[in-house]
Amino acid sequence: MNRRRFLGATAALSSASALANTTGKPALLGGAPVKLEGSRKWPIFDQTEEKALLEVLRSGQWYRGSGNAVRNFEQKYEQLTGAKYCLATSSGTSALLTSLSAMGVTAGDEVILPPYTFVATLNVILEKHAMPIFVDSDPETFQMNARKLDAAITPRTKAIIPVHMAGAPVNLDAILATAARHGVPVLEDACQAHLGEWRDRKVGTYGLAGCFSFQASKNLNSGEGGAVLTADSDFFQRCSAFHNNSHSSHGGASSAFDLYHAPGLNLRMTEFQAALLVAQMTRLEEQYKIRESNARYLTSLLKEIPGIIPARLHDGCTRNAWHLYMLRYDKSKFANLPRARFLKALAAEGVPASSGYTPLNKASLIQTAFASRGFQRVFAEADFKNWAARNHCPDNDQLCEDAVWFTQTVLLGPRADMDRIAEAMRKIQNHAHALA
Repeated sequence: MNRRRFLGATAALSSASALANTTGKPALLGGAPVKLEGSRKWPIFDQTEEKALLEVLRSGQWYRGSGNAVRNFEQKYEQLTGAKYCLATSSGTSALLTSLSAMGVTAGDEVILPPYTFVATLNVILEKHAMPIFVDSDPETFQMNARKLDAAITPRTKAIIPVHMAGAPVNLDAILATAARHGVPVLEDACQAHLGEWRDRKVGTYGLAGCFSFQASKNLNSGEGGAVLTADSDFFQRCSAFHNNSHSSHGGASSAFDLYHAPGLNLRMTEFQAALLVAQMTRLEEQYKIRESNARYLTSLLKEIPGIIPARLHDGCTRNAWHLYMLRYDKSKFANLPRARFLKALAAEGVPASSGYTPLNKASLIQTAFASRGFQRVFAEADFKNWAARNHCPDNDQLCEDAVWFTQTVLLGPRADMDRIAEAMRKIQNHAHALA
């Protein structure tokens, strides 16, 4: 038997084994678990990363400006994304903060964001003493509902931050058109969207700026790290100056960017992070292809299970980065089995999943910020009194009750694991009354 026939036979046996399990008891009721075979170890590395780090170590040039690793990464990321300028930063959060600062967002302004995102998107707004304004989610896509954006914009709005949640692009056509009509800049939060594309062009290159994260869980990973993309040279220099204690770190800058004319911070990427990223980039496309193939196959399986609703992609999405695989769980199709119990049953089957985000517009840290002296000094009492009603997001509230996530490492497993995920869900559905 040749290798291809052997692998095909093995996959068929694995699928048959998984199918056999669907008629048995769920593991939570004493049955045999389906168990995923793929390794979820992350990050993946070898001598390529070791060599890159040792070269920086032995050079003795460990910080930006002393060596060439950071600039090398920036150039390679520009090439990868098609961006005109890339600025490497210490984290995705610092990339967002740098961008808002370069946009001139300050105390008393408003910044629009979705309620379904990581807390960093909110924190950078509050750090500028600006007021966050949330636009409700579209439950089908898990993204900002672009149809509700126009009503959220006021004369105080200084930036719009759509988030390419889980690696899937937002409806950029609608969001950019609305932003242009009001003359408000767009800052794309693409922190989860490495290689994501909207109409065959990389996300992060449509707005005035696009921000990425290279934190440990991300598809492109250096433990911590971030980047700002832009096509605007003046904006790029302002970002460079802000992240480098008020003077530009890039050659060719005019003297105006070297006179400490505006506040800044030290948000620089180290040479070690940059070297690690360049090494990790050699794996990015191959890993993407595995995630993409498995995600499409998994979607075809889950669409056949009543009550399991995979996130829909917008028509303009030509590439989903698949940082997460997201779906909605309709408990009415599972004998009203609570989502927490459903997730526990999946875990018992050896299928790791989570419930995702909670409503960010209801986070207690917002009211803590509003009660601070800084916010009290720049906003009127009416601003705080009307805020809750203005930021009511009922669709997102329901989404947070229904969401189920798989991480990108699950999508790096063998195709048979996708069969096992689906069969685990069928087992649970077939025995939902007993589990409830």
